[in-house]
Amino acid sequence: MASKRLSANSSIQKSPSFVLCHSIDGQAIQPSSALTFEENVDTFVKTYLVEPTGKVLFYDVIFWDDKNNGHNLPLAVAILVFGAVFFTFYLKFINIRGFKHAIDLVRGKYDDPHSEGEVSHFQALTAALSATVGLGNIAGVAIAISLGGPGATFWMIACGVLGMSSKFTEVTLGQKYRTIRPNGQLMGGGMYYLSKGLAERGLPKLGKVMSVVFCVLCIGGALAAGGAFQTNQSGALVSARYSFFAGSGIPFGLIMTTAIGIVIVGGIKRIAEVAEKVVPLMCGIYVLLCLWILIGHVTEIPGAFGIIIEGAFAPKAAFGGIVGVLIMGFKRASFSNEAGVGSAPIAHAAAKVNHPVEEGYVALLEPFIDTVVVCTMTALVIIVTGAWDASNPTFTDLIQSKEGAALTAKAMEVEVSFFPHVLTLASVLFAFSTAISWSYYGERCWTYLFGEKTSLLYKGMFLTSVFVGAVASSKSILDFGDILLLGMAVPNIPGLILLGPIVKKEIADYRSRYKERFNS
Repeated sequence: MASKRLSANSSIQKSPSFVLCHSIDGQAIQPSSALTFEENVDTFVKTYLVEPTGKVLFYDVIFWDDKNNGHNLPLAVAILVFGAVFFTFYLKFINIRGFKHAIDLVRGKYDDPHSEGEVSHFQALTAALSATVGLGNIAGVAIAISLGGPGATFWMIACGVLGMSSKFTEVTLGQKYRTIRPNGQLMGGGMYYLSKGLAERGLPKLGKVMSVVFCVLCIGGALAAGGAFQTNQSGALVSARYSFFAGSGIPFGLIMTTAIGIVIVGGIKRIAEVAEKVVPLMCGIYVLLCLWILIGHVTEIPGAFGIIIEGAFAPKAAFGGIVGVLIMGFKRASFSNEAGVGSAPIAHAAAKVNHPVEEGYVALLEPFIDTVVVCTMTALVIIVTGAWDASNPTFTDLIQSKEGAALTAKAMEVEVSFFPHVLTLASVLFAFSTAISWSYYGERCWTYLFGEKTSLLYKGMFLTSVFVGAVASSKSILDFGDILLLGMAVPNIPGLILLGPIVKKEIADYRSRYKERFNS
């Protein structure tokens, strides 16, 4: 989801040994007396939070290349990609072998009415998807292709397919180590399998520290990026399109805050009920827009795939170009599908299952839907309309300013004049669904640290962040949320690797029970 939160003017700036995400565009800092209150806050957060945290979590692991090709790969993204590759091989391509079984589970083929849980497989899937399918699928893809070329699409798809294995692993563990509260509420997620699972492996202190770090990162990211940024970006699109909302973010902020508040007060059941309606709707609207355009360019689609393959393996800069476009594709995919971040297991922990591995299979569909399907649709639209070509004056300014959402909207407007209005509606739905899911993720981490009785305090903080995001823009606060969310991979992926043998045992047990139940 992190790519959903990329602002129109975001950029990545580097020092010789580290990379920061979305720094303040290299502008000189004015004397504090000349700055507004908001600018002072922005400068403070950038100096004392964004930069120090970014130096650690977004450390550039290709620091030696700064003076040559200028490639950069943030530590958090490198860890996510490594985890995806590791689990794909370690679990013997579970992402491919388990695909059909995952679809059967979501269809309800193996549902058991006596399974313990609060929501169905489909509801858990849509609740998790609502946090990942979002503005990044519109904006992030366009930025990736305009900067890295069409070849970045291939590596995005590859990373999405590999990420299915990471998602399977973390959700299986999320189910295995979930906890039932006295009130019957199910609690699960990275903080539980890191603490309880590593304790079983003889590492209780390490597990406790990693779970606390995970929770702190998740709470901060949920407030800044899961709440504030969603209304900030969707509100900007709405105000640019409709004069009623122009000039003030208060009306839009009140509408979004009220709608989100109504949903999140009801907890995971209410969130799941809304998500199972909103997610298919918003995905359907967006996919239909893309299909309409692609049908009109149907003869160009084979050529578009040819350009994607050629750009992935034979860019003009030879090996250096291949590395650059690969990194660009992997970055965007990691930001979009969140496989390995540890967020999705929080939603899936509430699903009704007979065995933890069941939900792991269901979850592996998320990166496929988010990255392989939705992101690829966006990429094809950008390519067939020529919106990735900086030499085309229709798109030059948008590409240079890295306005991804506006670039996609412009590509659609060139084809059908009213499509940007429909895209704006889809963007609002994307933002709404992302916010309600991340409110739940942050709340579960909050109550893990501070107890169930304080959950209302967190919800109040989250709704405040939603409203503030619509009426004000503290860019560095939003950037800080981005860093924290991707940073969740730093404790999560190493923990998953340590718990890998447990996942293998669970898979073997599930297959044994499955054969007894359906092949006897």
